[in-house]
Parts: sequence; C-alpha cells; structure tokens
Amino acid sequence: MNMNQISIKIFCSLALFILAIQGSRVIAQESKSLNIFQITQPDSKKSPYTGVTREHWIDAAEYILDGAFSYIHTMDDAMKFPKQFDKTYPRDEGQVPTEKLEGFCRTLFVAAPLLKEKPDLVLNNIKVADYYKYNLLNLTNPEHPSYIKHRGNGGPSQILVEFGALAISLAVSPDVLWEPLTQEQKDAVAAMMLSYGDGPTIGSNWRFFNIFILSFFKDKGYEVNEKLMLKYLDECLDAYRGCGWYNDSPAYDYYSMWAFQMYGPVWAQLYGKKYYPEYAQKFMNNLSDAVDNYPYMFSKEGKMNMWGRSIPYRFGAVIPLALTGYLDNADINYGWMRRIASSTMMQFLEHPDFMEDRVPTLGFYGPFEPAVQIYSCRGSVYWMGKAFLALLLPKDNPFWTAKENNGAWEKELEKNRVYNKFQEGSNLLITDYPNSGTAEMRSWCHETVAADWQKFRSSENYNKLAYNTDFHWMADGENGEVSMNYATLNAKNEWEVLRLYTFKKFENGIYYRDAVLETNGDIKYQLTDIPLPDGILRVDKVYSPVNTKIRLGHYSIPEKNASFNQNSYTINKKQIPSVSNGEFELVMIPLYGWTGDIDIIQPSGLHPVSDKCAVINFNENLDNDNAQVYVTLQLWKKGGKKFSNKELSPVKEVKVSEDKNTVEIIFSNKSKKTVYFN
Repeated sequence: MNMNQISIKIFCSLALFILAIQGSRVIAQESKSLNIFQITQPDSKKSPYTGVTREHWIDAAEYILDGAFSYIHTMDDAMKFPKQFDKTYPRDEGQVPTEKLEGFCRTLFVAAPLLKEKPDLVLNNIKVADYYKYNLLNLTNPEHPSYIKHRGNGGPSQILVEFGALAISLAVSPDVLWEPLTQEQKDAVAAMMLSYGDGPTIGSNWRFFNIFILSFFKDKGYEVNEKLMLKYLDECLDAYRGCGWYNDSPAYDYYSMWAFQMYGPVWAQLYGKKYYPEYAQKFMNNLSDAVDNYPYMFSKEGKMNMWGRSIPYRFGAVIPLALTGYLDNADINYGWMRRIASSTMMQFLEHPDFMEDRVPTLGFYGPFEPAVQIYSCRGSVYWMGKAFLALLLPKDNPFWTAKENNGAWEKELEKNRVYNKFQEGSNLLITDYPNSGTAEMRSWCHETVAADWQKFRSSENYNKLAYNTDFHWMADGENGEVSMNYATLNAKNEWEVLRLYTFKKFENGIYYRDAVLETNGDIKYQLTDIPLPDGILRVDKVYSPVNTKIRLGHYSIPEKNASFNQNSYTINKKQIPSVSNGEFELVMIPLYGWTGDIDIIQPSGLHPVSDKCAVINFNENLDNDNAQVYVTLQLWKKGGKKFSNKELSPVKEVKVSEDKNTVEIIFSNKSKKTVYFN
C-alpha cells in the first residue's frame, strides 16, 4: 500500500468517524425532542399566553407518570430510577428500601389526582391503581422486600416524610386506593403508618407529615393521638411570619409554598373544615396573604426563580397559586394565577434537558450537582407532583375558567420604574423590573460551612446577594469565579464568599445587610442594595484588619447558540467592558472606590443552563485597618440592542463623607438617596 492509499484510507476512516459522531448527536437530539411534552390543541381564547387548559394539566401529569412507569414491567417492580451524582442517596444497600419507598410515594403524588380523573388508567400495560394498591400492601408484608418495619422507639426519618405524602394521596383518591382494601388490609396499613405519625418529628414543615397521617386515620374511624396532632398544628401556625411566608427553621425558601402553603390549605379542605374550622380558617387566611406577594416573585413570562434548596422539585412551587381557587374572594386575579402556574410548569416540561432516561433530572433544567442535596435520590424529583393537586379543583372553579392575563405586569408595573415588595416578618425583598420583565429575591442566609453538615444552607442555594428569574445562579469556582456575591481571599489562600448575613433594615428603597467572613469575623462588610429600573446600585463598605484581595461578581449568563460577544463603553473617560449572549447584555460600572482590574470570565461546569457561562468580576486589594467604600452599578439589558448612554448613567454623582459613614447618591433625574453606615 503506497502513501496515497494510506492517506485516502485514513481520510475515509476519519470521515466515517465524524459522520458517526454527527449521527449520534442527531439521534441524541431526536431522543431529547421525544422527551419534550407537547401541547395538543392549545386554547388561545381561554389561555392566550400558554394555550394550556385543565385538560393539558391532566396530559402533563400522565406524561410524567408514563416516564416513571417505563421502569415498571411487572407488579413487583419498584419505582427505582437511575442514580445521578454520587452525593445523592442511596450510598449503600441499606438505603435502597427507603429509595424505593420514596419513588413509590412521590410518583403517587402525580398518580393520585390523575386517578381521580382516570381511575382505569393503564401505563406500560400496567393498571396504575392496581399497581399502587398492590405495592401499598407489600409495605405491610414482612416477607416482601418492600416491607417497612413499625417505628418502635425510633426517631423521625425519611419514612415519616413519605408516609405523610402517602396519607395525602390516600385521601385524594380513596375510591381507588383505600376503599377497595379489606378491613384486615386497612388495619395493617393503619398500624404501620400510625406507628410513624403518632411519634416524634422535626421542628419544621415535617410536622405536617404527622398531621396528615393522624388526620387521615381519624377520618377513617381509627383512634389517634389527637392531642399530639393539635400540638403540631399549633406549631405549624406559629411558624407563620406574614405576607404568605412561613419560617422553615431557619430558612425562607420554596418550602413556604410547596410545603406550608400547600399542606395547610389542603389539610383545611380535607379535614379542617369538618373537624377544626378555626384552624382551617387560619391556614386559608395565611394563603390569602400570599396572593398580594407571591405572584410578584415570578417573571413577566410567568417563570420561577432558581432559589433555595430542593430546586429539582421545580414547578411544585406553583401549587399555592392553584389552591387560591378555594378562597372565596372575587378580587383574586385567577387568570394571572393560572398563567403563572401553567407557564412555570411549561418552563420545564418544554425544556430539552428536563428529562433524562424518561425521569426528571436532578437539577434546575438538566442535571446540576451544585443545586442537589445529599438527602435526595432520583425519585425525589416527583415531589413536583404536588402541583397536580390543582386537579382537585373542579372544572368550573375560577382558577380553571378565568381567562389568562399578565396581572400586575399589564398596567400596575410601569416601564422605566422598579418595584419593591418588602415582606414584613421574613425580611424578604421581592423586586420587579418592568423594563426586562425579570423578578428578583433577596432573602435569609446565615449559616457557616463548618456547622452545615448537609452543605446546602451555606451554599449558593442561599448565599447570593440576590436571585433573579432570568439569571440562574452560577456555582462558585475554585479559582475565585463568583457571581452576585463578594469573594475574599482568606488566610488559607482560598476564595471565600459571603454567607453570614445579618439583615438590618429596608428603608427608602435601600436594603441594608451586614456580613462577616466565616474564617475571620473581623473582615466586615456593610452592604446596601438599591434596585433601579435596569439593574442594581450597590453601595458597600468593607473593612479588613489584614491585607487581602476581594472580588465582586455580577449575575452570570449562559452560553446560547453563539459565542459570547464582548463590547466596550466609554464611561467617565474609562473603557468599561460588557458581555452579551444574544439574550441579555451585562455591564458592571465602578462609580467609587474600585481601582483594580475588571475581568470577564468564561468558566465551564458552573452554570445550570450551559457548560460555559460568562460573568464580570471586579478585583480589589484591601489594605489592613482601612475601611473602603465601593459604589457599583450592576446593569442588564434584554434583547439585542446595546445600552444607551442614558441607561448607562442613572447616577450623576456620588458623595462620600470623610468618615465614610455616609454616602449620598445623586441620580440623573435629580432625585437623591443617602446611605447611612453605622
């Protein structure tokens, strides 16, 4: 064989290899497209924004459950799914029974309201109702691998959580799940579940698991520990802080919504109105409080924020919006409630990365380990099935019949303004930006890494300065890459982000917080956020007793179809870089104090939407025993157009007092704000 023949053979082999790679990509893309939920016959009259109706919600539930049942070929097959990430459980064989129980009970959250609509539903040649009844009884059979021992003297566990969910599902579809059982079978199920419900719990939303178990069996005529149930009800109500928010010991996050504001109203409808009307009314009043606050946390397009732990539960966060259908209040804008609920559901169901192996991924869109906690298994994702409890509302409920609309975004929220909703009691701040249609959240975080054994309350799930519906949070990089936070080079020569925040006040449109470094409490930050129509004005004071370096990060943007585009603006005779992904352009402008470099970093593996992302970081050297004030504009612009000079210069002048305790901001529209550090 001569050299020309060798070259031709190598070229042909290479060409075949490239074709094979391209072919596999096409197949993978086609496989992803098959995973995407499709809306058939959208209703543009009733739902002009989403096309989604109650029938489509039923279709969506069946679509998700059908994926789970692709793993069920016989009645004895468990709801056990392919594992993602080593950090999740099961980490040993001893945890597998709990994993199976979680898959069983959480997929039932999807199945129970669906069975109310379709009691004879068959998926993968398995009759769904029969599968769940059969496997419910297996839990009580000591000879079966799925058997769950009675609690005995044990403490609260994941089994309590899943039995709480199971109690809800049994109450939702009793005609197909409970009533067909013999009395002996019912007694066995009751003894097993009550051994957990009539017992200790964790002082958080977990109390509701005991409450639902005890309430279900009380309603079915069993003797239960009513005193304990009432104690837990009182403690749940005591966790309420106003404006729709409950404290989940110690955090504020979506557990206020997919836990407290779901469990309370559902319990009120199933049991409270019948047995304990005063308790029921309190839970419904608390839900009513959320109506004027929670919907503003979603974007103009009705999309949810990536914020807090357990984010793989995703659109489970919309269930309180649906449950407002139980409120007797003609002033509620049900068209807006459903617009948000349907849009958030479709935010994920239409995303190509949402499903993998026909099971929702552990992440926000696709798999994303930094957003996943160690208490999760793959089946945990079906907690999102809580959203389908909306189907308990009858077809003629106004939540289903009202015409979709954009609520406050239509007239109340005007362009070129910014709107803050401060949540008294919880100290949360919801901000809406009509120019970009984005919504933002500032919230609690005060947890050390050292004490955070589960490693989530001190993490990016909570420690960002703010969370935005259109800028999903970027994980912190080992080399100091940081988004929407400060990072400080600590004594270990590691970049340490802020997480020990203390809320001070919200006054005159200024959100005040203090923060200290975990590894050196003498490094102190006094932080203020001033939301503006096109971004955030930061006025911060930093003190360090040692020489060190700090960084401040803007929001991060994912890579879209094309590579990032970098631009430059001349501001105050300086060249200030910006970065765009075609959807948003970001720029960060130093107004006072900054003297270091401005970097546009493009790290990989840190973003939940794409492998590569971009973020602007400011760098600064701190001198020991020298407090410094930093004033920073963090701006964003939606669409392909560049920033105008007016948009880049909302601030005319910054005046810092000699003692650096007062900063006066004079805006271009001649208004003023003064920041007071003390």
